[in-house]
Amino acid sequence: MGTPEFAVPSLKILIENNYNLVGIVTAPDKPKGRGQQITFSLVKEFAKNLDIPILQPENLKSTDFIGELAKLEANLQIVVAFRMLPQIVWEMPEYGTFNLHASLLPQYRGAAPINWAIINGESKTGVTTFFLKHKIDTGNLILQEEETILPEDTAGTLYARLMEKGAQLVLETCQLIKEEKEQPVEQVELNTVNKAPKIFKPDCEINWNQGSEEVVNFIRGLSPYPTAWTILNGNTYKILEASISYGPENYGPGEYLSDQSTFVKVKCFDGWLQINELQKEGKKRIPTIEFLKGNKI
Repeated sequence: MGTPEFAVPSLKILIENNYNLVGIVTAPDKPKGRGQQITFSLVKEFAKNLDIPILQPENLKSTDFIGELAKLEANLQIVVAFRMLPQIVWEMPEYGTFNLHASLLPQYRGAAPINWAIINGESKTGVTTFFLKHKIDTGNLILQEEETILPEDTAGTLYARLMEKGAQLVLETCQLIKEEKEQPVEQVELNTVNKAPKIFKPDCEINWNQGSEEVVNFIRGLSPYPTAWTILNGNTYKILEASISYGPENYGPGEYLSDQSTFVKVKCFDGWLQINELQKEGKKRIPTIEFLKGNKI
């Protein structure tokens, strides 16, 4: 059960290791873009020629879907970047249903763990497999593996590594369950648990009253998607890459400086950031030095 790119390597590795996949559950097809052409989820795009039944329920509680799922007679269900399942679904197989999550649970429960780990300046994260239960991301842990967050990482680069590392963890988890060697343990409830709620566009506006390191982490954690943004001189710009810089003291947070040919800098609470890559609303992303060749701020 999965929808985006993150789920594809996990599906692929199970096929390559000769697991008997009796069905794939993914999001319904939907119109996209100006022409409203029907598009498939990336999981369906990968699986459409595999001769494996593909279910695309609108409603995970509908009797039709529950009936179709039961007919597949799966003895294990695997969830990678899908929707929250009703109990009747995750309880169905004899070996249960496990989920791959892109954090070291119980830290960063929620929809955007990769983004929030970088935004919060973490130096490590990882991937976790766990059995589903009622409350989201709280089930018994099966396996975990750590991943270092590099100073230059963005949400995009970290996503790519965790996607592959997660696929390997899914395979190892299946092997343990197949051999009946899994030893799930309860999640320890820590005093301080960082959450990873879904991120919406208003949440992505840069707060220049924060420190420069916090703002850099915010930009990294939202790049390339959903992307940090700010308003300069009345225009909205997505900011995809920035670095700590220097500048005059007599500027306030959010004020900016540009020579109109090589740099744009914005003042934070404690210093300056140089914007290295940006995207004006309705335009393509581009290095700042290229942008300034044909535009002024």
